[in-house]
Amino acid sequence: MNEERRPRQRVEAGGVGPMGKSGMSSIGKPGQKAKDFKGTFKRLSGYFLPHRYRLLLVLGTAILGTLFTIVAPKILGLATTRLFAGVLANYRAQQNHQPLPGLDFTYIGIILLVLLGLYLLSAIFMFVQQYVMAAVVQKTVCRLRTDVDEKLARLPLKFFDAHPHGEILSRAVNDMDSLSSTLQQSVTQMITSAVTILGVLIMMLTISWQLSLIVLGTLPLSMVISMVVARRSRNYFRQQQKALGKLNGYVEEIYTGHRVVRAFGHEARAIATFTELNEQLYKASWRAQFVSGIIMPLMLFIGNLAYVAIAVVGSVLVAGGGIAIGDVLAFIQYAQQFTQPIAMLANIANVIQSSMASAERIFELLDEPEELPDVANDLIAAELQGVGLVQFRHVRFGYQPDQILMDDLNIDIRTGQKVAIVGPTGAGKTTLVNLLLRFYEIQAGQIQVDGVDITRRKRSTLRRTFGMVLQDAWLFSNTIRQNIAYGHENATEEEIVHAAQAAHADHFIRTLPESYQTVLNEEATNISQGQKQLLTIARAFLADPEILILDEATSSVDTRTEQLIQKAMSRLMQGRTSFVIAHRLSTIRDADLILVMDHGTIIEQGTHQELLARKAFYARLYNSQFRGRAVAEEATL
Repeated sequence: MNEERRPRQRVEAGGVGPMGKSGMSSIGKPGQKAKDFKGTFKRLSGYFLPHRYRLLLVLGTAILGTLFTIVAPKILGLATTRLFAGVLANYRAQQNHQPLPGLDFTYIGIILLVLLGLYLLSAIFMFVQQYVMAAVVQKTVCRLRTDVDEKLARLPLKFFDAHPHGEILSRAVNDMDSLSSTLQQSVTQMITSAVTILGVLIMMLTISWQLSLIVLGTLPLSMVISMVVARRSRNYFRQQQKALGKLNGYVEEIYTGHRVVRAFGHEARAIATFTELNEQLYKASWRAQFVSGIIMPLMLFIGNLAYVAIAVVGSVLVAGGGIAIGDVLAFIQYAQQFTQPIAMLANIANVIQSSMASAERIFELLDEPEELPDVANDLIAAELQGVGLVQFRHVRFGYQPDQILMDDLNIDIRTGQKVAIVGPTGAGKTTLVNLLLRFYEIQAGQIQVDGVDITRRKRSTLRRTFGMVLQDAWLFSNTIRQNIAYGHENATEEEIVHAAQAAHADHFIRTLPESYQTVLNEEATNISQGQKQLLTIARAFLADPEILILDEATSSVDTRTEQLIQKAMSRLMQGRTSFVIAHRLSTIRDADLILVMDHGTIIEQGTHQELLARKAFYARLYNSQFRGRAVAEEATL
């Protein structure tokens, strides 16, 4: 709004803001250690509950598809055994000079057809599994995104004042994307890996318990390695998320204020800070990815040791006639199938840790304290006692309970009055307006609009009573027409043009190539700052509110345009209550009531002439401005 706006806090310890002495609530500490893994997992599982039947279908198709794959090596082993028996029979017949019996290609052909059918069925079931799981995960994440968006709409203004936008976006976007991608991969892999391990273990035991013991003997070593790596990678992933949150917050801050950075020649400093944060993210990401990535080579090494042992023992068993050669080949495939899902489960454990960290950060956002709930039954306009009547009754407010800014504040503003709020920087001018709009809740007392306590009205209807023109002109990426009609979406073309004319914006709009259909870019840099301010004033004209709030609304326009706007404002404010936050006291000399604030308290009130006659704080403030202006004018002569 103006320089009174409470500064956003960086994602660093030691800041002081509305959230407390630390300037941070739980959301302000990205990448912190997960406090409740089980609770987060249980809460996340609740989002999947509406899709339980689809998840059962995923489980069924995963089991069937995996089982068909598991049975295939055993069947292929039968073909290998028959082929080996045929080759051996031919060799013996040749040695005994007997007719060659030949190979049983019919049997082998049937086996190959059966294998082809099994692999085809397995592929179909896996396709269905992935298709259904993708729908479940994306619908779940879509619901979670909706909850986050609705939550952000319910959070009080102090939350956004206390947290950098980059950090909020990191949770709402980066963490959400991370959760979406990891859930899609990890859930299906977890199911297939678990089914594969169980099925392969059963098949191995049916072939040879001796060889099965060799494979099972490698499990303790695999589990120890997995636990050690998972523990270390979990810490590194936390550091990675923390570094990412810091970098996002800094980038958002720098690119939002890039003009200031360039104006003060701090590009090198900004690049140096970015490089430092980027280097921190690189180191944390490198550690996390490296540690999580070494688990697969380690598991493969253990698996290779098992293969050597199986080959040696299997050869001895085949030589002794205790097992068929086809079963040994099938067992080697099963051993590979057995170690791979174990390594995959260990890797999934890391992925799930990362997912739970992202989910916990999202849930921390969802658990942030919200605005007090609205009343169930809103008052209709006919029940109100006046239009534009504003009263403060014994209002007590502080950003912190132990740091009171306003105490026993009383104001009576009649319908149609033009009220100016003046005072030095930090006096509480903008805070007074924020309380009126219920952006912040008071600790005690009562604020009435049209004779009704504002807490008895819904915030949406209360805020529609007001029209605001702020010092920071906010426009979104759309046409000029849509920007003007933002507060009155059903406005006709004639009403929009009339509002633009009243704000003296119609002329410059028609000089643009597309006139009212000109599309503003993301930061509306294709028009000047003064033109942006004119559009926000036109928006306020079109909204036709009962009460106007003008926060140094003409600060970004030239003197001639300011004079035209002041005349238009005078016409607009006729019959309406208006609050004018002003720094240039010359612009509010015609105000019906001037409230002079200092340190959150109204120390003087009255008309311009009355306050000058008192020769107190306002008179000194007013005279200092004109004395400073006179000195400046003399210096230019």
